[in-house]
Amino acid sequence: MHSVIIDNVRGDRLVDIHSRHKQLVSAAHAHLYDFDEVALRRSFAALFLDRAHIRMCSPFGDLDGSESFIDTCYMPLVKAMPDLERRTWILVAGLTEHGGYWVGSAGHYFGTFVSSWLDIPPTGHLAHLRFHEFFRFEDEKVIEFQAIWDIPEIMMQARAWPLAPSLGREFCIPSPASMDGLVSEPWNEAESRATRDLIIEMLTYMKRHPSHGGADVMEMERFWHPKMNWYGPAGIGTGRGIAGFRNWHQIPFLRAMPDRGQYLDEIIYHFFGDANYAAVTGWPNMIQTVTQDGWLGIAPSGRRVTMRSLDFWRVENGLIRENWVMVDLLDVYRQLNVDVFGRMREFNKARVFGDIPFPIQEV
Repeated sequence: MHSVIIDNVRGDRLVDIHSRHKQLVSAAHAHLYDFDEVALRRSFAALFLDRAHIRMCSPFGDLDGSESFIDTCYMPLVKAMPDLERRTWILVAGLTEHGGYWVGSAGHYFGTFVSSWLDIPPTGHLAHLRFHEFFRFEDEKVIEFQAIWDIPEIMMQARAWPLAPSLGREFCIPSPASMDGLVSEPWNEAESRATRDLIIEMLTYMKRHPSHGGADVMEMERFWHPKMNWYGPAGIGTGRGIAGFRNWHQIPFLRAMPDRGQYLDEIIYHFFGDANYAAVTGWPNMIQTVTQDGWLGIAPSGRRVTMRSLDFWRVENGLIRENWVMVDLLDVYRQLNVDVFGRMREFNKARVFGDIPFPIQEV
């Protein structure tokens, strides 16, 4: 029976396989709360299949296995933020329509930004880096990992973002208002699938605009709560309510890429639900052409780009109340021949990097 396994962590009590997968991920990530390199390497080696496919956001790219992931991504980040701390505020799991077992997590890496990271100048202050990370399991091993870290968010905190300002609100994205993002109850198939199906239906209606009519064809009021929050990635920002979502994200997005949603035969979505949460990945899960007036301050190139997006939704009383969205914007810029890191270095080459912690002046 696919929904039940023996829980080897807490004795012989039977738990569903999705709860088991969340336990395995949580146990490994415990060593990122108080960073312990030795324990982290040991736990990741047990969690990940040898040479598991690691799909990281730009500029990291694809990696092989957990050791490469730790060496390439975590160790430079810990050098920049020696007191690195991971806080997870969404942890969900489920079965996709393609039969895949996935876990999705979201939260922040926090730490004092004391030395440069990816050439981003340090601030000497507490910094926050949002993450969305997805794990695909087979036989209690992670065989595929996908992650988007909101690197532009760090650039903005360092006042080093070299491109257009965001239309939406930029701030430290909050955890779910309901404070129930770490779904711990046994996986409920009926509830989880109902949540997932609501999101799929909403997206089906949303893709009708503009090719099948005006904004009314999306029937957004039928799916979205009046006080909904759309938490976009840094570079786009957050929108409040349907008006905020449309003004600060959707309208500029569709003006720049009106062929959105027309290449569905070239991509695969992976949707799953867990209680009142749903999540999706695709890597990529969007294809469109940048035309018209361009997007995010970038001149139109007529170039077709792919987009990676790792998203979560929270449903409350039958309506979507919160939506956390992460898009690998740096990869989009790369496809459009915009060298974000090169521009950042040019704008910030006069800034002097020092050794911190800096001395404390006595009274």
